[in-house]
Amino acid sequence: MKLFSFFRQELAIDLGTANTLIMQNDQIVVDEPSIVAINRKTNETIAVGRRAMQMHEKTHENIKTVRPLKDGVIADFQAAENMIEGFINMIDGRRRFFSHMKMVICIPSGITEVEKRAVFDSADHVDSKETYLIHEPMAAALGIGLDVEEPEGNMIIDIGGGTTEIAVIALSGIVCDQSIRIAGDEFTNDIVSYMKRQHNILIGERTAEQIKIHVGSALHELEPDLAPEDYAVNGRDLMTGIPKQIKVGYREIAHSLDKSISKIEDAVLKALESTPPELAADIFRRGLYLTGGGALLRGLDKRISLKTKLPVQVADDPLRAVVRGTGIALKNTDRFSFLIDRKSV
Repeated sequence: MKLFSFFRQELAIDLGTANTLIMQNDQIVVDEPSIVAINRKTNETIAVGRRAMQMHEKTHENIKTVRPLKDGVIADFQAAENMIEGFINMIDGRRRFFSHMKMVICIPSGITEVEKRAVFDSADHVDSKETYLIHEPMAAALGIGLDVEEPEGNMIIDIGGGTTEIAVIALSGIVCDQSIRIAGDEFTNDIVSYMKRQHNILIGERTAEQIKIHVGSALHELEPDLAPEDYAVNGRDLMTGIPKQIKVGYREIAHSLDKSISKIEDAVLKALESTPPELAADIFRRGLYLTGGGALLRGLDKRISLKTKLPVQVADDPLRAVVRGTGIALKNTDRFSFLIDRKSV
């Protein structure tokens, strides 16, 4: 049995719009941006992950960078295959010895059958012999330690790069859910648009991401100990074309993100409205659980709590909650009925 297990490779994959995480043997072995760099002339993949991100928005005409996932699903099939293969090759040089690869990949709850098929096909092309899919809110619930099999209602709000997944979970199933394509990427675009409109300065996606990390906020007024210092932003002046630097504060960024966060709040309220009353009573007692990279936005938990009048808890290490839950599902594929395997799609 031990000899057979030596020839098996089991991977839990959080295939995210912004970042991809892969877990093997309870260890996160890949944590890289979901991006590939491609040679336009030969169509060869030059780099994946962090190396490709360093090239992003800095390439010449012979190199292009591609983010294969958009809104949580595969938008560029070939680039997605190359990216997944590149990440798997990062794990272990002994890959050629593996005769059986098993994967559990998490997907948005609002995914279509065609989009599911694209994920299965990508897994096929990297020689996965056994592929399962798990919905992101379910993986997040498992990852933060909730017992999803109990007859108790839990509401998960998972804010990733491409989608925000809101789901009420009970008895190993999603009772009601909302999946909206407003999340971290939309926040980044909001910041780019705001800087252009308000300060007449053009910035790139990577700079907007850094602004979001350093001074991003969901609230216009933060506690003094939580309020970050103003952040210096470098960009190109749209009037003169000359590079320049300005400083922005968290209140400005909170203003730029206001509309997108309001849409997330509306989706949360919509999910609560469609929750059966007995499960609503459970949620009233337990509160809401916030996971994903968006959960790290300053004041977001407090803002959702003020809107819903319910307690909101941010998961420990929210960025890795989904991949941890996917890892639990990987070890228990026979037990969990909510996993979708290739035969059923």
